Amino acid sequence: MYLSRIKLNTSKTRTMQALAAPNIFHGAIEESEKEGRTRKLWRVDSLRGEEYLLILSEKEIDFSEAALQFGYNSDYESKYYDNFLNRISNGSEWQFRLKANPTVQKFSPKKGRGKVIAHITPKHQEEWLKNQSVKYGFSLTEGKWLVTGSKWYIFNKNRYSKIKVKLLAVTYEGRLTVTDADALRNALVNGIGREKAYGLGLLTLAGIKNE
Repeated sequence: MYLSRIKLNTSKTRTMQALAAPNIFHGAIEESEKEGRTRKLWRVDSLRGEEYLLILSEKEIDFSEAALQFGYNSDYESKYYDNFLNRISNGSEWQFRLKANPTVQKFSPKKGRGKVIAHITPKHQEEWLKNQSVKYGFSLTEGKWLVTGSKWYIFNKNRYSKIKVKLLAVTYEGRLTVTDADALRNALVNGIGREKAYGLGLLTLAGIKNE
């Protein structure tokens, strides 16, 4: 696995369009892999007043065209991710960040099937992540994690379609403890929740700084 990062130039019209309609980023990321497209996760991060496009890919990919399209030039950072994945062990503690689409499926008697709806309150958004943590091998540190952002996106599915996509992106940050290293590695590699094509589901970890 490889983790790549592009510093976004928000003075570019195309970058601002992509920040409002994440299918634009998705298209550029997919086009970067010319043959045999593989699974990728991505999200937009804000750090010290700058915006970054973060991409996790199964293999090393040349993202220079995407960097030229959305960044300041064709430069981007990329690092081998497997060494980090191998460091994860049961009982270890990490800072985490996750941008996800917390949802619930409500059964509709009229349609005879479930309808997926977004959790819109912080309480239900937090409960959703607690449920995910049980499945994905980590426990959330009480009092040291929270919802730090929530944003609706409404955009056309693609340039040729009038079909609207509406989704809620919720950002979580805080501290976790690993309870099942293999399950957590699976979450890191495959993502958590729905709408991964649109920049959601990528969980990242970082070492805990001295307090």
